[in-house]
Amino acid sequence: MTGMRIGEAAALEWSDIDFDTGLLSITKTLYYKSMDDYKFVEPKTQASIRTIYIDAYTINELKAWREVQQKVLKNCNLVLSYNGILTSKHTLPRALEKLAGLAGVHRIKIYALRHSHASLLISMGENPLLIKERLGHEKIQTTLGTYGHLYPNTNIEVAKRLTGVLTYTSASHSIADYTSNQHTAVYHREVE
Repeated sequence: MTGMRIGEAAALEWSDIDFDTGLLSITKTLYYKSMDDYKFVEPKTQASIRTIYIDAYTINELKAWREVQQKVLKNCNLVLSYNGILTSKHTLPRALEKLAGLAGVHRIKIYALRHSHASLLISMGENPLLIKERLGHEKIQTTLGTYGHLYPNTNIEVAKRLTGVLTYTSASHSIADYTSNQHTAVYHREVE
């Protein structure tokens, strides 16, 4: 679970993952036009060049995949390769569709995995700035504009926490000897 863009994931190499610390370096993305026309390029924005930590479960799954991959493909450094070459932009969606069918679950688009990651983090109460960094957004406005509707409306909770924060004693008489507002003038006369 990383929230990476599809091109970032396709460009991921084993050397980009520190299995001891769980640190994942995202420094490039794959531009893939055809099997003969592809290259690694800089990510979408400067903020897209980032490091994120991945959870222990994902680390274990990646270790298991690397072990299987290395038995079949010696010296393959591409994480998402099953045949030793770069994964095209069509391969991963087709694989996701096939696996969803085998699992008997509704298929989602490959990019929706990124949205699902962000949605999960929001539901866990994670800070929007952390989510921005994890997704590689340049500006917090992008994160909030895209995912802001998923944040729970906490207005009621805020109102509950504000109850009793300020205390006061009601006025027994008016100390104002003037007022230019006709509505408060009536109030001041009534209090006296």
